[in-house]
Amino acid sequence: MKISLKTLSAVALAAPLAGCATEEKKPNIVLFLIDDLGWLDTSVAFGEEVYPFNLRHDTPNISALAEAGAVMTSAYVCPVSTPTRTSIMSGMNAAHTRITNYTSVTKDWNPDATDTPSEQLDDTVERTEWNINGVTPSAEPLDRAVHITPYPQILKDNGYYTIHVGKGHWAPNGTPAANPYNMGFCVNVAGQVAGKPRSYYGEENYGNTADKWNFFSVQNMTEYYGSKTHLTEALTLEAIKTLDYPIDNGIPFYLNFCHHAVHTPIHRDPRFFSKYIDRGMDEGQARFASMCEGVDKSLGDLMAYLDKRGVLDNTAIIFMSDNGGNSENLSKGGVRHTQNSPLREGKASCYEAGIRVPMVVYWKGKVAAGTRLNTPVVAEDLYPTILEMAGIENYKRVQDIDGKSIVRLLTDGSQMAKKAMTTGEITSQKQANDFVVPETVSGIDPEREVLAHFPHQWKPYQLHDIDYMSSLRKGDWKIVYRHRQQTLELYNIGEDITERNDLSQTHPEKLREMADALTAKLELYDALLPTFRATGERIPMPNKLVK
Repeated sequence: MKISLKTLSAVALAAPLAGCATEEKKPNIVLFLIDDLGWLDTSVAFGEEVYPFNLRHDTPNISALAEAGAVMTSAYVCPVSTPTRTSIMSGMNAAHTRITNYTSVTKDWNPDATDTPSEQLDDTVERTEWNINGVTPSAEPLDRAVHITPYPQILKDNGYYTIHVGKGHWAPNGTPAANPYNMGFCVNVAGQVAGKPRSYYGEENYGNTADKWNFFSVQNMTEYYGSKTHLTEALTLEAIKTLDYPIDNGIPFYLNFCHHAVHTPIHRDPRFFSKYIDRGMDEGQARFASMCEGVDKSLGDLMAYLDKRGVLDNTAIIFMSDNGGNSENLSKGGVRHTQNSPLREGKASCYEAGIRVPMVVYWKGKVAAGTRLNTPVVAEDLYPTILEMAGIENYKRVQDIDGKSIVRLLTDGSQMAKKAMTTGEITSQKQANDFVVPETVSGIDPEREVLAHFPHQWKPYQLHDIDYMSSLRKGDWKIVYRHRQQTLELYNIGEDITERNDLSQTHPEKLREMADALTAKLELYDALLPTFRATGERIPMPNKLVK
């Protein structure tokens, strides 16, 4: 089902009448979070042009959302899942939380004892102890975890009906944050520790069979066992059911809708698979394409229901992915490390394809329709943003917040961009992407520093571009620190979005500036860096590598 643009079209953005004493109704808020959806996996072109890969998958509802809201062309998250999800829940950068990799399923997991053989192939560096136990909302001490006040708890304390559906992945079993109810949610549907489902197939009980069960099996979905209902559809049906209570009772709600799709295993969504085979895709590509269209239909079904119940106009929707598209898993079909082209590499990398993700924000009457905002936004921004959307001020929390609210960027910034479109200052997609909203309007520096930090090895050493990295973007410039090699790379992503033209040798002054900035950010957060296996000493900070 495609959403009607007439339904979504934004109303005129007029200031409220002076002296109006009517209190504005609190908005409903939806975070629609997709797993492993790449920057080019939808029909929305987030770049300066429509790239060929934007034409692979049919995602009419995401496109309709973009036409009715603001497209965030420079949205950044972490290279892998848990760091992004805990940054959202905490408002902290992953380097600050030291949750820099995905958590396992059990609290007593010993990463040093269970490293994959590939980790042992590298005799140069090894990662240091990170916070494998994720976040904890409990004041009770928990080793290798970060104590936080989750924003859903603040929403709940301020009258919101808080709902979690789908993937959690904030902490392992045996810790408080493994249970969404401890994170401030009134309702939990299938939220648990799993980083991916055991199966997307109802015929396989989503992994709850004697021959398939493990901690990745999706729980609390027995209604669909034995059916032909793909997990994406089942979660959508359940999410819609949870909305009846708050809507019927006039209670503002927050829906944390976190799909497992399009993460592995790449299991076909039978509603859409055949048409992609008919288009000439190979088996893996068609399976993945059907999963992408499945989450698009989920968005359309959700918004159609909100419209039917008469609450869509008062609901803010944030659509985004938790990390870049997987480029190394051949079950997706195609050729390894090409699935995110022209962006380089993919998930678990600090190159653009690993951390730059699709993001769209819809908020009728607040966000100007059909606009594009290029100010960088990051995962930790969602914490203060969602609370400001809810009108909650002076809230108490135990952690320091690194993110910034982007509400003014979304409202005043989008209106400024809309005006530029009306006056003819913006007449093309490239001009829209290049349009800068000044900090005086948005409250956000358009050249703010964006840090990504992944001091780990993710996959076999043969995939040498996907491990042990840090990066910092500032404006069009970006520095990449390769930990294993102790080398620095410098790119101008405004001119070279592919990150193939290393300028470190030709721009020594800019390299020094960026190395100093990256070092300062890592030192600010007391970030973990790998150590040399031979000596146990920490690898040098990036500024020590510049002569």
